[in-house]
Amino acid sequence: MRICVFGAGAVGGHIAAKLAASGNEVSVVARGPHLQAVQRNGLKLLHGEETILGRVRASESAAGLGPQDCVIVALKANMLGAFAEQAAPLLGRETSVVFAQNGVPWWYAFGLKADRPKPPDLSALDPGGQLQAAVAPERIIGAVVYSANEVIEPGVIRNFVPGRNMLVVGETDDSFSRRVEQLRNTLESSGMSSPPAADIRQSVWSKLTQNLGNSTLCLLTEATVGAVRADPALSKLLGRMGDEARVIMRAHGIPTEGAVERPGGGQSPGLIGHKPSMLQDYERGRPMEIEAQLMAPLAFGRAAGVATPTLDALIPLATFKAAAKGLYAMNFLH
Repeated sequence: MRICVFGAGAVGGHIAAKLAASGNEVSVVARGPHLQAVQRNGLKLLHGEETILGRVRASESAAGLGPQDCVIVALKANMLGAFAEQAAPLLGRETSVVFAQNGVPWWYAFGLKADRPKPPDLSALDPGGQLQAAVAPERIIGAVVYSANEVIEPGVIRNFVPGRNMLVVGETDDSFSRRVEQLRNTLESSGMSSPPAADIRQSVWSKLTQNLGNSTLCLLTEATVGAVRADPALSKLLGRMGDEARVIMRAHGIPTEGAVERPGGGQSPGLIGHKPSMLQDYERGRPMEIEAQLMAPLAFGRAAGVATPTLDALIPLATFKAAAKGLYAMNFLH
């Protein structure tokens, strides 16, 4: 396949390196010293005892890369406007666009079954409607990525969970399609698990039930997942936040059991010494995915009228902390 990975940082770079090494024609959009290193040497992925070298075409801009069979957008949810601005040159008549972000996706309402409750207003996930204007709904493929990586130096990515990486993909209306089947086969051939998912939103919420607690408490305490879990009081809070997230999930018609699992079972990578991406962004002074990961799930709870006292208390604290450092613009209409 001819694939562009837009945002070839830690996660996107991992995907791009594997796809390129398995024989696909891969281009990437990246920036800064990382881009320059990839242009010189390709993408190097340290994957357990294996080193994977992906020869890719790397550019700071999508202009000139040409229409693709598929575009995998691996930017953070709060940075998707950059893709909307550059999408046009990549989109041929049948190009599909895979959005692989954490949190509630901006496309959540597209293709939603009529028997499921209406979601809350999600316009904050697509400010000004940029994405909706740039990407027609029929192009969109939903995705949930499970992969812990870090750019350890420009052009070099370390994967922390070899053998346990997964990219779940599915149509927004959960219908069977040849393009999703082809993409799944391509990912599997590259060494990335991509099991069939009957309900893409179940995968979204299954990951959210973990991320809500870990992201919030690790940000507030500035501690690793392991340190939070080891503290009895914080561990209890984690459990309550997960329970409340599942209440929201059920209230919106999403089954809490039977979600696809990553290789080896379960959803968590088991990296208890790992800092969630939200805390990493806070420490490095990078804009944070507060809206998609924290505020949108809370809005789902309010829309369903369910009681979520723990989330109601802790998420505003995390939001305020991010805003106080200038890493999130608070919306007082929430």
